[in-house]
Amino acid sequence: MRSDLSLQNIDNIIKEEIKENIETAKSIYELIPKIKKVVENLINSLNQNKKIMICGNGGSSSDSQHFSSELIGRFEKKRKSLAAISLSTDTAAITSIANDFKFEDIFSRQIEGIGNSGDTLIAISTSGRSKNILKAIRKAKDKDISTVGLLGNGGGEAIKEVDFAICINSHRTARIQEMHALVIHIICGLVERELT
Repeated sequence: MRSDLSLQNIDNIIKEEIKENIETAKSIYELIPKIKKVVENLINSLNQNKKIMICGNGGSSSDSQHFSSELIGRFEKKRKSLAAISLSTDTAAITSIANDFKFEDIFSRQIEGIGNSGDTLIAISTSGRSKNILKAIRKAKDKDISTVGLLGNGGGEAIKEVDFAICINSHRTARIQEMHALVIHIICGLVERELT
């Protein structure tokens, strides 16, 4: 910070980031019917003693862990644990699959082993173009597992392949991830209310 002008520029940048976040959040209203369908699907799976599998890369990997922890632990209410697993957490499985097969197989191989008909896969991707995400979706469909895409940036190839798509109207990774967190919390809150 060498001058007041620099501080003023920082203020403007912060204000623009906040404004963009708010505007992007407002676009979530258009996704309410899609969010509702995803919630209904998850409740249906869980009521049939099926599980929710979640995957993503990078920040979306962290989101998948966040999502599963809210379901298997708790979100806001004390209640029974819900069957959820992040496919991004088992480093031994991930590294062995990446080493012995290909990195693009790290999720699909896990789904092949632990996925069952009636389960649900939630694939989180800001682009919808990651090869390992697309292979996971395809493997899930092969096993009669319903698929949900938490996407952004137009949804990429994934938007055409998932059963349910929630696509954030933004091309900026930061905004997409911020909205994914909001959608995850909305979904967890609704699932928890229904299953408590």
